[in-house]
Amino acid sequence: MTPLGEIADAWPAGMLIAVGLFGLVIGSFLNVVIVRVPERRSLWRPRSGCPTCGAQLAWHDNVPVLSFLLLRGRCRSCRTPISWRYPIVEIGNAVALVSAAVAFGPTAEFIVAGALLAALIVVVAIDLQHQLIPDVITIPGIVLGLLANLVTGHVSWLESVIGIVIAGGLFLTIIVASGGGMGGGDLKLGAMLGAFLGWKALLFALFVAIVLGGMVAIALLTLRLRGRKDPVPFGPFLAVGGAMGLFWGARVFAWYAGGFGL
Repeated sequence: MTPLGEIADAWPAGMLIAVGLFGLVIGSFLNVVIVRVPERRSLWRPRSGCPTCGAQLAWHDNVPVLSFLLLRGRCRSCRTPISWRYPIVEIGNAVALVSAAVAFGPTAEFIVAGALLAALIVVVAIDLQHQLIPDVITIPGIVLGLLANLVTGHVSWLESVIGIVIAGGLFLTIIVASGGGMGGGDLKLGAMLGAFLGWKALLFALFVAIVLGGMVAIALLTLRLRGRKDPVPFGPFLAVGGAMGLFWGARVFAWYAGGFGL
């Protein structure tokens, strides 16, 4: 990662602003992915339109965040409310991309980190809405994560392979032991994180996901918002753990292992 003292030299303020704006644009495309992938529709055709009245969006109604604000969150044609998910995804991706730029500097690792974070944003949105983690994202992601580490050297190819095996083996064991209490999508998402992060950062990511997921599940049960048999998607917690593992996983693992003289 780029030391904080070198951030100003690596990324002038104007460049970081440009990165953020680019993140907003990519976030707008991620919204298309979130809507169309579960429906198995083309990402390219037809043009984006209102899901209620079908009116196609003019270019000035498709400007990230700004159009949502100017339209006051409603379709120009039928005045149906537009989901807050759209600006949240756009802003979230911009923040994620700027964070990756600051953490990794103008390197190939920054590009890989931005791609991983974008994929995780899509996974969170789809899993929350459909309780589904699409194979079209995770299976290619496993391959891309391994290839990315071969190119960038962020972690060794062996650490990447071990990460895939650990995540796959762990979730397969949970699926078998629980009789299907966890889905195959979680297994593939875990393997994708292992491919990108390597096994050391993966362990931290899994720890965060399990702790966070447990805390939220307890809160939902306590508040009676969910019953004991009601499913709670685990993908969002894995995604949050994966993002934290990307930025801090290796350092936390080194600190922890250092405490034992490893």
